[in-house]
Amino acid sequence: MKCIVVLGMVMVIMMMMSGKREAMSCNPVEFSACLGSITSSSPPSTTCCQKAREQRPCLCGYLKNPNLRQYFYTPGARRVVNACGVPFSSC
Repeated sequence: MKCIVVLGMVMVIMMMMSGKREAMSCNPVEFSACLGSITSSSPPSTTCCQKAREQRPCLCGYLKNPNLRQYFYTPGARRVVNACGVPFSSC
């Protein structure tokens, strides 16, 4: 079941990349380094936290995007960005 969710997330992100982007530096695929931590209870890696900090300005846009919101507005995503010290945006 988790594999299906992760695969679905990757497919949506790839579709979003081929379409309009919110900004040149915003790339939801950068969060792929965090997938393991988002879908399990494992702590985020250094790489994951680095990517989360880089993408912080984009989080609000991801949350407002109906295609991405279902992946970024989850308990796992919230736990990971909080563990990385990135405030979870309340847009």
